[in-house]
Amino acid sequence: MTKAMTRAERKKAELRREIIDASFECFAERGYHATGIADIATTLGIGHGTFYRYFENKRDIIDHVIDDLIAKIISALAVENAPDAANTLDEYRAQVGRIAEALPRIFFDDPRIPRVLLFETTGVDADLTGRMLDLLDQSASLTAAYLHHGVECGYLRADLDVDNTAQAVNGMMLASAIQGLRADSSVDCTTLNQAISRLMFDGIRAENA
Repeated sequence: MTKAMTRAERKKAELRREIIDASFECFAERGYHATGIADIATTLGIGHGTFYRYFENKRDIIDHVIDDLIAKIISALAVENAPDAANTLDEYRAQVGRIAEALPRIFFDDPRIPRVLLFETTGVDADLTGRMLDLLDQSASLTAAYLHHGVECGYLRADLDVDNTAQAVNGMMLASAIQGLRADSSVDCTTLNQAISRLMFDGIRAENA
């Protein structure tokens, strides 16, 4: 049985959460290198000493910011969207539709997320750059797992080049995230999802070709 948190423990957890959120905002708006601990502390109205009771330094906090952003992405792939959740083509279409709704909205509803993930983290150091590259590899492996399952169940073509198709699908999503950063107006997720789904299910061959 989980022990209930005391009031002091709850307040400590809440402040830790607030520091992570404030750090994310500062990194997204100012950039990692231009952000100082003073900026984060000022945003929250706390002293430097309070920050250092929770995190060692700025490099430490960005790891926790990234953990938080990755958790948001993973939450879009919950149990109902697990790679082996769909057993028919109709179920697969519905599953792709749910994922296609969830992931773009994470990126497009808050452009700061792709800005921090794609641009700020890769300029910090080699370790964090490697972590982002590992995330891309893990994403491709996860997408490949969906496709492998479809081939095994028979609702995706048997000769599907699973690994390269997974890279292509993820590439479309990555390009869409970058597009969202540059768009003058909000991205139309509905038409974007339709275009990606059409490529995934129907390919780009004309009907009379």
